[in-house]
Amino acid sequence: MANTDFHLQFQDFEDGQGFTENNQDATTVSIDDPIKSRKQRKATGNAFEEEDSDDKTELLSGQKKSAPFWTFEYYQTLFDVDSHQVKNRIVGSFLPWPGKNFAEVYLRSNPDLYGPFWICATLVFAIAISGNISSFLVNYGQPKYKYVPDFRKVTMAATAIYSYAWLVPLALWGFLTWRNRKITSLVSYSFMQIVCVYGYSLFIYIPAVILWIIPSEGLRWCSIVVALCLSGSVLVMTFWPAIWDDKPRISIAVISAIVILHVLLAIGCKTCFFSTYEMDSSKVHNEPLTVTNTSSTKAN
Repeated sequence: MANTDFHLQFQDFEDGQGFTENNQDATTVSIDDPIKSRKQRKATGNAFEEEDSDDKTELLSGQKKSAPFWTFEYYQTLFDVDSHQVKNRIVGSFLPWPGKNFAEVYLRSNPDLYGPFWICATLVFAIAISGNISSFLVNYGQPKYKYVPDFRKVTMAATAIYSYAWLVPLALWGFLTWRNRKITSLVSYSFMQIVCVYGYSLFIYIPAVILWIIPSEGLRWCSIVVALCLSGSVLVMTFWPAIWDDKPRISIAVISAIVILHVLLAIGCKTCFFSTYEMDSSKVHNEPLTVTNTSSTKAN
């Protein structure tokens, strides 16, 4: 029977530094002070918790750390938006609710350029295509008429829409910034917030422009009035809190300028790209005949 008795022998090794120098391939395991290791783990955990709390605070407040405007990250954040946010902002742009500010409810501190850019591009092509179709329907049936698409309408519509969507917000932002320096209690909007509001306010004109294909002046003017009332109300309720503490004369002048420019854009697009005027060829040919008949009557 084998002997199962054995003795455990402990041997003292040399210090760790000398051992590792003699045995370079050896693997060493160091056991730190448990109290020190706990403190290190606790400090690391607190650092992660602080980072998580900062991220949660930014997400809950709807604010993001802004990068300098000359960097690619700055413009990347302006297109960092999902379809759900774009849909809500589109719906809010033509469904004004009393007491709800579009910038505070839908934009907060995260404006985007994705929605305004594609809304303006869609409106440009909608105006150009609908204008060409409307011209075809108006002149259809005339013997000497030959349909030729007018591609100049794309350039003209793009110039008008993008100029309105950028120059008017730039002027408004400059004026509000100037007044905010004199009256500190005014609500301030960034330039991108104003551009975003104006861009989304143009969405209601897309279905209105499609309706303008129908050669009916009554339908066209009704759609213009409805679109102006809906989008104009959103603009007024958004920018009124930014100027209502100012002098009444200045506040009324700013709101009037916003509404008038909005009306001029709609009426200008309707007048330049859509017309139901037709040349009646029979009247043109009958006029000289009438004149010659009267002249011959007088000669008799």
